[in-house]
Amino acid sequence: MRCDPTLDRPALAISRRAAAVAPFLAMDVMAAAAAKRRSGVDVVHMEVGQPSAPAPRPVIAAAQAALADGRMPYTEALGLPALRERIGRHYAETYGVAVAPERVVVTTGSSAGFVLAFLALFEAGARVGVPQPGYPAYRNILTALDLVPAPLVLRRADRFAPTGDLIRAAHAENPLSGVLVMSPANPSGTVIDPARLAELCVTAADLGLPFVSDEIYHGLSYGVPTATALQFDPRAVIINSFSKFYCMTGWRIGWMVVPEELVRPVERLAQNLYISAPYLSQVAALAAFDALDETHAIRDGYARNRALLLDALPAIGLGEVHPVDGAFYLYADVGRLTNDARAFCRRMLDEAGVAATPGLDFDPDEGHHHVRFSFAGATAECEEAVRRLRDWLR
Repeated sequence: MRCDPTLDRPALAISRRAAAVAPFLAMDVMAAAAAKRRSGVDVVHMEVGQPSAPAPRPVIAAAQAALADGRMPYTEALGLPALRERIGRHYAETYGVAVAPERVVVTTGSSAGFVLAFLALFEAGARVGVPQPGYPAYRNILTALDLVPAPLVLRRADRFAPTGDLIRAAHAENPLSGVLVMSPANPSGTVIDPARLAELCVTAADLGLPFVSDEIYHGLSYGVPTATALQFDPRAVIINSFSKFYCMTGWRIGWMVVPEELVRPVERLAQNLYISAPYLSQVAALAAFDALDETHAIRDGYARNRALLLDALPAIGLGEVHPVDGAFYLYADVGRLTNDARAFCRRMLDEAGVAATPGLDFDPDEGHHHVRFSFAGATAECEEAVRRLRDWLR
């Protein structure tokens, strides 16, 4: 008996978890900007943290060779052994830290790394400290997994970076089950000083809390040192990706470094959630480590964009930004112009043709008077954005 799709039936019920997950506003702005472009409107894209440069040439060549071979098999759930070994070697070369390849997990981007880490570490209902402002997917993934994001509200006095005292106070008020930090940070680009990162690791260890360090923007800093949490806590859970520094966003390939006791639980989860990261992307990622000349040149372009914007934006009333030590973002306070960043960004797109992300994506409490601008595009695009914003704000 065939079901008649025209029958009047009640709407499907939406799960409580799905209903509780907020939209990712940067992606909504990107969709709106793309619609304008399709209709013939020229838009300067500063809404999404996506390098405009293509993947490095060795990455493309490795992918082309793999495609020519024609075989695209599953890999082991933890990733290609050669890639895991190379990632482990990266920590020795870059930070002087020994990481056994067996502790490396290759993931489908950092997003899968967060899902695996949260599922492996926390029971339903657990409270996890996350920075605010911070990457919105932290809150949304935790919520989707029946976990509770506990905001660690960052302060100007601390250069908008978390402190040990902040973690202790949050834990004393309502016990945490773990802590997540990010450096360089999204939305601000602020880098946690190595001494401060060491303090955070010690604080979490003293409180018996798992420490998750999001290091996806490592390699992108401007005159300040970046440290990995593994330099201070060998049991830290590290999340990283080839998306940002290596310009491989759409390849969806990242990695984790986990303590030995987490390897098998994470492996079981990965086997069942997505089997393995894409073979083609893993082969390509292995070649990314041989492309440092290209990636450093791209970073030099970001540095020029950063300098341009830090010089030009104050003159048009957008000069109050968080410390921009790394990544490719400026998080600007637009409170003198609006108290509704979402409407402000909508008007900026419609009237000036500049797409940027409202701060509510990153801070549900104070983001209504902040806007995040990405400077991951070409310098000419940043110059055009400044010209348009100057004319619009007159």
